Amino acid sequence: MKTIALCAIAVCATVSLAACDVKKTADGNITVPKYEKTQAGDVTLPKYDVTPPDVKVSKEEKTVTVPTVKTEEKVIEVPKVSVTPAKEK
Repeated sequence: MKTIALCAIAVCATVSLAACDVKKTADGNITVPKYEKTQAGDVTLPKYDVTPPDVKVSKEEKTVTVPTVKTEEKVIEVPKVSVTPAKEK
């Protein structure tokens, strides 16, 4: 069951990412520092423009078959318990 759930999540993520328009706008850069403390490291992350898809959610009426549950009243005998506290004896 867990495998099916993980596969369903992976498919949903793949479909949602495939619908996006992604364009790289800037390259990234990594400068590794030397072992001496004279130079600091520098990291520049790449930049992307992401355009998500338009999603519209609406409602519509459908007729479906739904099971119903019927109830009825019946007279049955149930146990009755009465307790008299020790102080009232």
